Amino acid sequence: MEETIPNEMEQNIENQLNTDENMPGTEHLNEPVAEEDPLTKLQDELQEQKDKYLRLMAEFDNYRRRTSKERLELIQTAGKDVIVSMLDILDDCDRAEKQLQGNDDIAVQKEGIQLVFNKLRSTMLAKGVKAMESIHEEFDVEKHEAITEIPAPSEHLKGKVIDDVVKGYYLNDKIIRFAKVVVGK
Repeated sequence: MEETIPNEMEQNIENQLNTDENMPGTEHLNEPVAEEDPLTKLQDELQEQKDKYLRLMAEFDNYRRRTSKERLELIQTAGKDVIVSMLDILDDCDRAEKQLQGNDDIAVQKEGIQLVFNKLRSTMLAKGVKAMESIHEEFDVEKHEAITEIPAPSEHLKGKVIDDVVKGYYLNDKIIRFAKVVVGK
C-alpha cells in the first residue's frame, strides 16, 4: 500500500489557510478574496492602452487617406470653373476663324478679333486675374524681373521700368507671374 505524502506546496497552503478565524495563520476562509495580482492588473491596463492606441492610429490613418483623396479630387477639378468659362472664348475664336476665311474686309475682321480679345480679358478679370501695371513704376524686385538695363531717356525714369517685355499678373492680389521688364539706369 502506498502512502501519500503531501508535497511541500500543499503543506505550505495548509499551514497558511485556517478555517477558523480565531486560530493563528495568514489567511482565513471568511476573509474577502484578495485583489488580483498587480502584474495581471498592469497587463490588463497595458492591453487596454494598446487597444486605444491601435484604434486611434486606425482613425488617424482613415482621416489621412480621406483628406488625401479629397485634396487630390480638389486639385483635379480646381481649374474646372476657369476652363468652362474659357470654352465660351474658344467658341468665339472658332467663329472668328470662320469669318476670317469667308470675309476679306480687314475692318470687320479686326473688330471681330478685338471683341474676342476683350471677352478674354473680361473673363480673366472676373476670375480674379489682373494685369500688373509696371511701366514708369519704380523697379521692385518683389514684382519685377529685370531683363536688361538701358540708359534712361530722361532723368526721372532712372531706376524705373521703361518697358514690359512680358506682363506680370495677379490672381486675387497674389502675384502669379512676375513682370519681365527693361529698367532705366
